[in-house]
Formats: sequence, C-alpha cells, structure tokens
Amino acid sequence: MLEGLIVLFIVLWALGFFVVHVGSVIHLLLVLALVVIVIRLLRSSTRV
Repeated sequence: MLEGLIVLFIVLWALGFFVVHVGSVIHLLLVLALVVIVIRLLRSSTRV
C-alpha cells in the first residue's frame, strides 16, 4: 500500500511539474515519499 502511495505521489508530482505547475505542495509530497522510502530501506536493512 505504501509503495502505491509513493507511485501516486510521483505521478502527481510529474503532472504538476510538467503540465499544471501546481506549486510547492506536490514537491513537498515527493520529498516526503522519498524520505519514507529511505526510512523503509534503512529499517529493512537493519532487520536482515
């Protein structure tokens, strides 16, 4: 589910950046998604 949200955020960011240029809200969502990815990768690497 989290991966689906991350993909959704990236698609919305791309649409906002290239089509509508919504503003900084989509960019903040992209940064948030990247932070979540990094946190998940760090947590999974410490469990193994």
